[in-house]
Amino acid sequence: MTQQLIQHDAVKAFDVIVNGGIGILPMDIGYSLIGGSSDALMRIFNAKGRAIGKLNALVGDLTLADELFNLTPQSRELLHLLTATYDLPLGAIAPCDMSHPLLKGLDERTREMSVKDETIVLLVNAGPFHAAISRLSYEGKHLLIGSSANLSNTGTKFRVTDIEPEILNIADVIVDHGLRKYHLYGRSSTLLNVETFEVVRHGACFDLIADVVQRHYGMTLAQSDSV
Repeated sequence: MTQQLIQHDAVKAFDVIVNGGIGILPMDIGYSLIGGSSDALMRIFNAKGRAIGKLNALVGDLTLADELFNLTPQSRELLHLLTATYDLPLGAIAPCDMSHPLLKGLDERTREMSVKDETIVLLVNAGPFHAAISRLSYEGKHLLIGSSANLSNTGTKFRVTDIEPEILNIADVIVDHGLRKYHLYGRSSTLLNVETFEVVRHGACFDLIADVVQRHYGMTLAQSDSV
């Protein structure tokens, strides 16, 4: 798929989302269900049957991560090592700067659904489409927030044709780029707290992430029961 087509699809999806819509978007770790407003996030929450208290993830690149996260030098090094040097997708968990305009501008309901104890989850380096729409998000100063495009507890979907009708029906734009890169893992992104090295979810590329951490930091990541 050409970069021109990816950029075209990203612009189309971003335009829908910033105007209150919901998008089903192709990330390397599976299809995501993304919104950019409180109402869109509530529609996502209700359609998925999501448990109360389960947080959404933000979508962004390292530029956004470096601004939103409050990281120690080692944690910042780890984040860049995994995603930039080794080109691995990661759901990075870390304390955030609540004074940042993008976080400060969130309404109370969105904040409650996306931030806990001044900590956020940010999906980083999840493929070419992710990179394109993350850049649009950063340049447009509009956060993209959501979760995987599936009913809760039914597993990540790697083809649009596998996504449940209840999810498809709430989408205002669907970007179908076919079978996703890391489908063989059968899981969404690995969730790693880059400050504490806690594995919150054992997901795609966990084996490679754990290897990098072992070789560079001499630490063995504990496998989480959560998938």
